[in-house]
Amino acid sequence: MTFITVIGSGLIGRSWAMVFASGGFRVKIYDNQPGQAAKAITEVRKQMEELEEAHMLRGELSATQQLALLSSYDDLAQALEGAFLCPDLQRPTLVVQECVFEQLEVKQDVFQNIERLVGKDVILSSSTSCLVPSSVFSKVQDRSRCLVSHPVNPPYYVKLVELVPHPETVATVMDTTHALMTKVGQAPVCLKKEIDGFALNRVQAAVIAESWRLVQDGIISVQDIDLVMSEGLGMRYAFIGPMETMHLNAPEGLEDYMKRYGEGIMRVITSFGPVPDFFSEGAKCIINEMCELIPSDQEHLSARKERRDQLLMGLAKLKKDR
Repeated sequence: MTFITVIGSGLIGRSWAMVFASGGFRVKIYDNQPGQAAKAITEVRKQMEELEEAHMLRGELSATQQLALLSSYDDLAQALEGAFLCPDLQRPTLVVQECVFEQLEVKQDVFQNIERLVGKDVILSSSTSCLVPSSVFSKVQDRSRCLVSHPVNPPYYVKLVELVPHPETVATVMDTTHALMTKVGQAPVCLKKEIDGFALNRVQAAVIAESWRLVQDGIISVQDIDLVMSEGLGMRYAFIGPMETMHLNAPEGLEDYMKRYGEGIMRVITSFGPVPDFFSEGAKCIINEMCELIPSDQEHLSARKERRDQLLMGLAKLKKDR
């Protein structure tokens, strides 16, 4: 029997379980807190039934059929029994997707324990969003089968996943993981080497920094800088990236775009200020302005998160049907 094992049953772990089940794979969910993995399946059942009712359930199987592919475990050894057969390699490969909280020592210990219980064909994958593979897998003996598979929250609606190799990762592991992610409907991108923040968070950090500076310097309000993205750049970036945007925004493509606008872009970039201090007294004004728009209590935040997910669901459907 073939399995993918998800380690950790929090938000990301549940999302990965749903994604893998949507592709028809059996998924073992493990959590070291007794009963938590079983509770996760209860939560997944609720989500899948709601998605099915909204005609937004991913995959060709019904919610009932997908739920039948999930099982919960409090014992790590039992959760790691089984193998996922990758059609590209035609050999059994157990895929372990770790989703524990973002603390380096915890992740290192998790993978050290996993390695004691699995064979050499196992692919070890971490969902970390900011820890480089060379740190996460430093206690693993065979690092040739290790990589980061960084999803975007929430992974069920936002399909991008960054595949980041350890310096020792072999090409077949990257290829196998890419094939798996593609098969379950994700949009995998492969980084050629590890870098702090990976690709998505480095681009996101650049946007955050300049947005923060513009508000901090009194150029624009919190509300309006968000509109710059949601009603401006984001409209294009939902379908095409910055490179294609430039390529299409000049009569003769990217080279022509740079001839026309390159000097202006360089001038603007050199005018950027220093990295903002997100913990200064001035930062409190920005935080307060945001909280006036959306209070930070759980009731308001939960409502906005639900709205976000509903909008992402609609966008995902639009992108699928386009």
